[in-house]
Amino acid sequence: MNISGIPRWPLVWITGAGTGIGRATALRLAEQGSDVVISGRRLEVLQQVADDAKSAGYIGRILPLAMDVTELGANQQALDRIEAQWRLPDLVIFNAGNHQPMPLDQLSVETCRDLMEINFLAVMAGLEAVIPRMRARGQGQIACVASLAGYRGLPTAAAYGASKAALINACEALAIEMQGSGVQLQVVNPGFVRTPLTDLNEFEMPQLISPEEAAYQLVKGLGSRRFEIRFPSGFARTLALLRMLPYWLYFKLIKRGTGL
Repeated sequence: MNISGIPRWPLVWITGAGTGIGRATALRLAEQGSDVVISGRRLEVLQQVADDAKSAGYIGRILPLAMDVTELGANQQALDRIEAQWRLPDLVIFNAGNHQPMPLDQLSVETCRDLMEINFLAVMAGLEAVIPRMRARGQGQIACVASLAGYRGLPTAAAYGASKAALINACEALAIEMQGSGVQLQVVNPGFVRTPLTDLNEFEMPQLISPEEAAYQLVKGLGSRRFEIRFPSGFARTLALLRMLPYWLYFKLIKRGTGL
């Protein structure tokens, strides 16, 4: 909430908002006064988020809108509904995604295709729907949730990391072209956040944080002019340094560090 009492983003749309980072971010923004349209595949899960916000007495409303981001035309149709019922959002957070470990002995093109579909192509479909409308208005903000795993190749993450690396690369390219349009594009690179997805990992996750802490860092970053929002800071700095190493040293350190 700003000094005037009007939230910075009066209307927000978040995909993948039924659980994890998306849910926590929606609740945090509603607490600050934003009305938040939340999307996910299961309406009952979205409604529970809305009920939680209402029970907590938050100023902003949580507005459920069920959709499957991987369906053809789903993002365009959802945005049409949002504009018809409310208006074009001030902020859009493309958070829907999936994670599936893929160790070497389970190498599968189907896993790669499934993760690329939701983690990359579905976000690009969302950007295809939102960017022209925000550019026509001359104002708006978009955040795409990728991952620190997109920095460099990590064991068991050949599919997941590649899909997030593709998203980071695409956002970098688009952000350059969008300069001066009045529309801000940001990429969000979280580390390990305690969610049903990270529960699939069978290794110790360094600097694991809660969805609530992730939401705090995400919303804080949205208020900045930075292109990249990354957290937790210590783990992000470590991976950023690893990204600069020559391959021979990087491979050696990662193999030793993971024990694989």
